[in-house]
Amino acid sequence: MKTHLRIALILAVVVSTVSFTTKKVSGDGYQIGDVVQDFKLKNIDNKEVSLSDYKAAKGFIIAFTCNTCPYAMAYEDRIIALDKKYASQGYPVIAIMPNNTTVKPGDSFEAMQRRAKEKDYTFPYLIDADQSVYPQFGATKTPHMYVLKKTKKGNVVEYIGAIDDNYQDASAVKEKYVENAVDALLKGEEVKQKTTRAIGCTIKV
Repeated sequence: MKTHLRIALILAVVVSTVSFTTKKVSGDGYQIGDVVQDFKLKNIDNKEVSLSDYKAAKGFIIAFTCNTCPYAMAYEDRIIALDKKYASQGYPVIAIMPNNTTVKPGDSFEAMQRRAKEKDYTFPYLIDADQSVYPQFGATKTPHMYVLKKTKKGNVVEYIGAIDDNYQDASAVKEKYVENAVDALLKGEEVKQKTTRAIGCTIKV
């Protein structure tokens, strides 16, 4: 009887551990204040890029985006503008394409290369080929934005959400969420609005 009880307890611990692990993997991803694990993804120039490559960076503007989503296309010029404005100040844009390219052939690596050349991207455009990075972040949309601040303990999440409050018309934007966050960090201030709801297409798996 004792042996059966011991086995039952062991099984319970194993099941509990498995459940916990599954929850961690399929959770909501990074939250404000979390330290981001570095990654290494292939850029459109066929070279691998990681956050640790940017020794002089003060932080990063991470943009999960793609070629085919109408929302991502509407925000494309604004993502380009973010890099042109903030890369020289220590906050470069790192764009990551998270979609399954079998489901979305228009987001293939070759299509990414063409798009970046057409629009003259000034930032890396990385492919999350095995779709392992976007779940870590908890990204669900294209575009989905993350502002990170480099600290002694690592790259800390300071903002998550949308680029601004009007995807349809850049001239009608009233709140520039990403810009406000980066501006605050450059001034050594706390980000006031740390999260917003990302507006975009669902990431294709």
